[in-house]
Amino acid sequence: MGNTKSSALSKELLEDLKSNTKYSEAELCTWYQSFLKECPGGKISKEQFEGIYASFFPDADPTEYARHVFRSFDTNADGTLDFKEYIVALHLTSGGKTLQKLEWAFALYDVDGNGTISKNEILEIVRLTRFSFAVNFNMIPVDDQKNLPQDENTPEKRAEKIWTFFGKQENGNLEFNKISEGEFIKGVMENKDILRLIQYDEPQKIKDKLKEKKQ
Repeated sequence: MGNTKSSALSKELLEDLKSNTKYSEAELCTWYQSFLKECPGGKISKEQFEGIYASFFPDADPTEYARHVFRSFDTNADGTLDFKEYIVALHLTSGGKTLQKLEWAFALYDVDGNGTISKNEILEIVRLTRFSFAVNFNMIPVDDQKNLPQDENTPEKRAEKIWTFFGKQENGNLEFNKISEGEFIKGVMENKDILRLIQYDEPQKIKDKLKEKKQ
């Protein structure tokens, strides 16, 4: 994934990032130097990544959700984010193309990484991102939760509504009770209600924090 420990970006990695993100060569080089100051070993640990979230949610515990986000960007599953993975994360959460964002959203919901999404996986992510249960973090204020539609006011109801929008039903057919990446992207692009329900954009303050880390 590039020579992340060198003081300069490799030409191959630089061209890759220029082609696949919105960032210029000057921006990438500048951010790389900042990245190395923050992470001299050329890697961001899961704990460091979780810290970005924790610093913005002092009254909640976003750790579990942050782990899922980290997993979705840790493309080589080595337990760290290198410069390429981190820049891709920054790109997707601050203005990537819709298709790229949806591909990332699918990876976020595909908890077990098997290439499909189950109803239980939808419920797990919905619960973490929207409601405060035990130590899970709450992205909708409690007062606002009270004003949600009756068919959306619990994680279970919201997951059920998403599942129904995709035309899925509990029928014992294990293959049918899965959502493929193609189905997921097509469904979200064709149905604004699904887009609203999955809320695949990261909160603005998380985007800003990611940008801040690069300066």
